[in-house]
Amino acid sequence: MPRFHALTAALLAAVLAASCSSTSKQNPERTRSRPATVSDAEPVYGGTLIFGKGKDATRLDPADTTDGESSIVTENVFDKLLHFQDDSTALQAGLATSWEIAPDGRTYTFHLRRGVAFHDGTPFDAQAVKINFERQRRPLEGQQFEFWQSFFEKAVSAVTVVDSHTVRITLAQNDATFLGNLAMFSMGIVSPAALARHGADIARHPVGTGPFRFVAWEPNQKIVLAANESYWGGRPYLDKLIFKPVPENAVRLLELEVGAIHAMNGINPDDVARVQANPELSFLQEAGMNIGYLAMNNDRKPFDQVKVRQAINHGIDKPALIKAFFADGRLGEAAKNPMPPTLWGYNEAIRDYAYDPAKARQLLSEAGHADGFEMELWALPVVRPYMPQGQRVAEAIQSDLAKIGVKVTITTFEWGTYLDKLGKGDHQAALIGWIGDNGDPDNFLYNLLAADNARAGGSSNYAYYRSRETNRLLVKARQVSDPAERTRLYHAAQETIHRDAPWVPLFHAKQMAAVRANVHGFQLHPTGKANFARTWIAPPADR
Repeated sequence: MPRFHALTAALLAAVLAASCSSTSKQNPERTRSRPATVSDAEPVYGGTLIFGKGKDATRLDPADTTDGESSIVTENVFDKLLHFQDDSTALQAGLATSWEIAPDGRTYTFHLRRGVAFHDGTPFDAQAVKINFERQRRPLEGQQFEFWQSFFEKAVSAVTVVDSHTVRITLAQNDATFLGNLAMFSMGIVSPAALARHGADIARHPVGTGPFRFVAWEPNQKIVLAANESYWGGRPYLDKLIFKPVPENAVRLLELEVGAIHAMNGINPDDVARVQANPELSFLQEAGMNIGYLAMNNDRKPFDQVKVRQAINHGIDKPALIKAFFADGRLGEAAKNPMPPTLWGYNEAIRDYAYDPAKARQLLSEAGHADGFEMELWALPVVRPYMPQGQRVAEAIQSDLAKIGVKVTITTFEWGTYLDKLGKGDHQAALIGWIGDNGDPDNFLYNLLAADNARAGGSSNYAYYRSRETNRLLVKARQVSDPAERTRLYHAAQETIHRDAPWVPLFHAKQMAAVRANVHGFQLHPTGKANFARTWIAPPADR
């Protein structure tokens, strides 16, 4: 367990209160058709597990990754200074075994784990930590480091090597989110030797200290990892872990049923009963810390007009979408705020925009669009927990908006291109979503809607929403440690966001996965990560 300086225990309790409270509020619902993933049987070593997912990774440099299809891989290759617990966003030791916070709340001293080596044999030490922080200040050509820009660039003023296994991080200002942010996938520590050898191409040659080491990547075919035999947390049970992209949910389920893969995410709601009825499979479900939304680019006409954005909110029939795509609410719920209700700081008092085509047409008329307008909507090209059927959702929205005189043309791109173009603001409107990284409202509200993050060329604020009032509230909320004051500020920010309507918040989906019945030790996590270090496959006699 981490040890803390006696003078700073009270401050740390306040700083962490928000993160810990998210765990208590989540109260996740977990259902399984049979307890195959939790077993009293003795784990066995060996075997290869093939995990089917909706799309290939885009890059495997944790600092230069923003999408879940990539981070689900990097989480198994890289460790961070701090880790989340297996079933919550509460913090625990990672590559840092203990830490202290100075009384001013701006200086953090981390004591590092000894005897750890990167997969290429390079020793892990304080200098490696410093190099990993400093390199994100100076991206090479083709690198963006969006998470650094959103969460650390303004916060971290200095990283100092105290000795070989002690590093001190000094902040420019108090940041209540700092410790939780250190446990995000983007802060995976990369081998300095590999960074020097590969430069920006490290994204295809990942070298970390995690439970699995990188072996091979055949684009759109598979990513192969092998057990790190000397992992500080104990050798993984599996010999190999393969991530296989299978774009269609139905095809992925067929492969699971015949044993071509051993586990999968991205299940069509209509197929849940089929999974639950199959004695060779186990179904996993947990409340999701996520949101799927329609981002309207406030820099592009006509979405620079608030009444147009409000009209689009009134023009989409969310109850019908929930009924059609989330099993009539059994597998998800309609969103009204840009963060999930499982998080502390959620503003229950806000009333959602009701489905009201007449009101939508009235608002369009007041905005000078009595005859409607034409727009391009980008449809999500991959299966994501917050939107398992992106193309069909886009088609349903197209049908809804036609009723208020808005003619929608649907476009999509390959996943990597989709993300790059969103970050550059090339869209007029797009379906996208977010899975929370650390259990803090800041991770949704500041990251996705602060004016600070509406940056041409590398934005995480895909609406390019630049409200000074909202930005002021969100910046202040990350600088105070009192949970009650932070809650008040987040409530106020949600009110201004609701009024300005930069998005149409659509869904909060439950996480779902399915595994073969002989797969044990696999569990869902609120952040959507999947760590396979303790997963094992029972031999045939156990089935």
